Amino acid sequence: MPININDRLTRLNNRRKGMDRLGRLTEAAQLDVMRKSLHSEAWQRRASTGQPNTRYALGAMQEVDPDYTRISRETAERVAGQLKSGLTARGFTVDWRLQGSVPLNVHIRGVSDVDLLKLDTNFKTYTSWGAMSQAGRYTGTATTATSVGSLLNLRRESETILKAKYPAATVDCSGNKAIKIFGGSLARPVDVVPSHWFDNYDYQTSGQEHDRSVTILDKSVPTTIDNLPFLHIKKISDRCDHALGGVRKAIRLCKNVKNDAEEERGVKIALSSFDIGATIFHADLAALRAGASYELAILAEVQRHLDHLTMNESHAKTLRVPDGSRAIFDTPEKLSALRTLSVEMDELAKAVATEQGKVVMKSLGVSTYDARRILNEAYIPHL
Repeated sequence: MPININDRLTRLNNRRKGMDRLGRLTEAAQLDVMRKSLHSEAWQRRASTGQPNTRYALGAMQEVDPDYTRISRETAERVAGQLKSGLTARGFTVDWRLQGSVPLNVHIRGVSDVDLLKLDTNFKTYTSWGAMSQAGRYTGTATTATSVGSLLNLRRESETILKAKYPAATVDCSGNKAIKIFGGSLARPVDVVPSHWFDNYDYQTSGQEHDRSVTILDKSVPTTIDNLPFLHIKKISDRCDHALGGVRKAIRLCKNVKNDAEEERGVKIALSSFDIGATIFHADLAALRAGASYELAILAEVQRHLDHLTMNESHAKTLRVPDGSRAIFDTPEKLSALRTLSVEMDELAKAVATEQGKVVMKSLGVSTYDARRILNEAYIPHL
């Protein structure tokens, strides 16, 4: 099915400017978003009206307006402060961190949910054979408390406090891992994730927070899950720096194409933002770096990389997420999603290349090989 590029451009613009999520905002925030939506962004002027696919590809790579991101962060900080005061009054000692797409700057929505880790610092677990443990750094009063019990208690108290502090907001407690809060006086939605530190072997050796694990609760079992959210952020950030910004642009491109394909075609592409970031982490660094000058080269490399993985599933299955904790494509559903996303990227690459290149016989279409060549040679000036 051909890409409906005009619909995609509309959705992309609405998504980036927050117009798709007005119902989650306060009246004041709605007015602010609508006012800002009247202004065009630079990517909308970088290709002619006869090159809508090119305009979409360029726009899908760009970061969300930093002002939107600032508001997301400030809203999360505000919620963190209210929770801290409420939990402290109930005898907790807590801290907070942000995880996910917003701190990594690969979010694609102007009104983006912010993942707020609420850490119970009175309770932590650790690897007994780590350097800090062997040096006697974890001495203290023995406790019969468990990780599950502590996090269930933190979750119950957090739910109560959020409902009391934000009576006009919607506090959705149905999620297994996060408490979702939006509306009322909040300018952005926030996902509150009760958690505590897990000082693993690597953290005890390095002392660097990016190596430190976080334990979160899945209340449906209930059980706990250990994550390395800051190592994921650091690994992708470092690789993006080496690619001169190309990694983040490629991740955003994939996320936008995934979102639009799902809405336009009614398909489900079962790859999370984390999975997409992990997939792009393994793309060719030099090819993504070329995007600093020839930005459409990023689309060319994403198309090549996804196509290669699709055609070589045995290799795809060996790829691991940046923190090393698991394989990326660890289910048949993810491999199927990879194929779907790859086909979508094939179509986009060919459509953009047709706009950029001198394709003699357009009725026959452009091959993916020729599309990559054209994209790698196309220069789009920055405004």
